[in-house]
Amino acid sequence: MRSTRAALLIAATALTPALLFTAPAFAATSASATPAASTTPVTPTPATACPATSSDPGTPVDEMTEDELRAAIQDILADENAGRGVLREANEALGGTVDAMRAFLETGCRTAQAEDDTVSVFRILGVATQNGDKRVIREVNDLLDARTPEALRAFLETGYALAQTEDDSVAILRILGVATQNGDKAVIRAANDALDAYTPEALSSFRWTGYRLAQAEDDSVYIVRMLTDPDISDAMYDAIQAVLDDGSPEALRHFRTVGQYEIDS
Repeated sequence: MRSTRAALLIAATALTPALLFTAPAFAATSASATPAASTTPVTPTPATACPATSSDPGTPVDEMTEDELRAAIQDILADENAGRGVLREANEALGGTVDAMRAFLETGCRTAQAEDDTVSVFRILGVATQNGDKRVIREVNDLLDARTPEALRAFLETGYALAQTEDDSVAILRILGVATQNGDKAVIRAANDALDAYTPEALSSFRWTGYRLAQAEDDSVYIVRMLTDPDISDAMYDAIQAVLDDGSPEALRHFRTVGQYEIDS
């Protein structure tokens, strides 16, 4: 893995926006390699997949009794992952005629399922757009152009996780490129561990949790070293003590990338 990573790292670093490298060479870059946004789930929980038959797989829907039809619909309603469209249509069918219940199980449930899946996909697109996740964005747009129930379900069940894994790995390679330039040892170590594991869970965990904590460790080390400067001003010394007392990842990052340059020397 690491033997091929050098080439990928060079490519990813080249793709990193120029603003990431505008700070002085001895300082951390002023922008994160990933946008600040809500964590993108690795694997969403798709709304209920509609059954083709009742809970008794040996009974075709068109041969089910009224009691069997009701039981099948109640099973769908009991699923905690059922989406709003499925719940709405299931309740309407349950309050209707035998023919309405049968129609729901045969076709209506899958139509409602496609509605719920479309909502889920649009939510994914919104987060991916916020995060700049190009593979997910491309796959979702292709999916919405086709918009077949089967394609929507396949994306939610398997395709999204695969696309998100690719985007997470690209983001981590960019993080690694910036960290290597800045000599941020904790970030480099944690990024390499995530890339060595290369599971959706490990990549997502580092991108949305581990990176922030590792960067805070490196920022803290950087700031503490500033105290060893024999020519440090009183204002800088006081500002460093204040940010170290705060100790939050956000305060450390801001001081390293912005705040220190605003202190009168």
